[in-house]
Amino acid sequence: MSRFRSLLLLPVVFMALAQAVDAPPEQLLRAGRADEARRVLNAAVNRNPDDAQAYNLLARMYFQLELWDSSLKMAEKAANLQQNNSDYHLWLGRAAGRKAEASNPFTAWGLARRVHAEFERAVALNGDNLSARSDLAEYYLEAPAFLGGDKKRARDQGDAVRDKDPALASYIFAKIAEKQGSSSAEEQYKQAIRQSGNQSRYWIELAHFYRRAGRLTEMDAAVAQAMAGIHQDSAPEYEGAYLFLRTNRNLNNAVQMLRRYLSNTTASEDAPAFRAHYLLGELLLKQGDKKGAAEQYRACLLLASEFRPAQDALARLSR
Repeated sequence: MSRFRSLLLLPVVFMALAQAVDAPPEQLLRAGRADEARRVLNAAVNRNPDDAQAYNLLARMYFQLELWDSSLKMAEKAANLQQNNSDYHLWLGRAAGRKAEASNPFTAWGLARRVHAEFERAVALNGDNLSARSDLAEYYLEAPAFLGGDKKRARDQGDAVRDKDPALASYIFAKIAEKQGSSSAEEQYKQAIRQSGNQSRYWIELAHFYRRAGRLTEMDAAVAQAMAGIHQDSAPEYEGAYLFLRTNRNLNNAVQMLRRYLSNTTASEDAPAFRAHYLLGELLLKQGDKKGAAEQYRACLLLASEFRPAQDALARLSR
């Protein structure tokens, strides 16, 4: 990309930042404007140190940034302020889980027990919190028995959500079947797609299944179906691009998918814009476009100056 074309991106980023100034913090999170979200939310807790919602949103913002200590601290504050809020315990469990992944084994064991306790607390407080039931099922499925892992209990969570969200139940059953090496896993993923009315998120889950199984041609087809599906609270462009990067396939297509995602006015909290810029940078670097990659890393840091992967990537390019 020429220097002139690189400079064209900056007004777009600055305009987006200006438009975000007065946006509510939830919108800033979805848009991936982490620095602006932090400013707005810190002002909120300075005005009211008992603002549990602001602490929860800060936890989610730090979660996006992969700053697990800060995410856990903010999630603890939210849950302590509103101890009967199911969502706050859910996010506390999620933050503890990601911190556990980055910790030494001794620390991770204690954190894993906390993940278990917080997910169970979230479900006990609100049995209709389907996200909490799904995360609890995943914990039961992945954790060893001495930390509370139990495939039967994972299936119980699928049974509990079946009437309210059949597609989610089928997804949980698919994960269990895959973990057990059952040939029924693929059909369960496909059933989730049918029951959801063709939602993109379940096509992406099927694509991940194909990747894990080494069935990459079928993965490509599932990503294409995800792009044509219903994008309800999902970001198939981002997820598909991630899969293509990790398998070193369809890189040009992945770049175009991310550019479309970044040009869209809607975004997902699970795929914030700054992370999309970073992922786009990784794809361009893989293609040998160092200048374009650096541009995307800088665009990422304009939105999220604390995002360490982009900092490190840009530093490596500067050597």
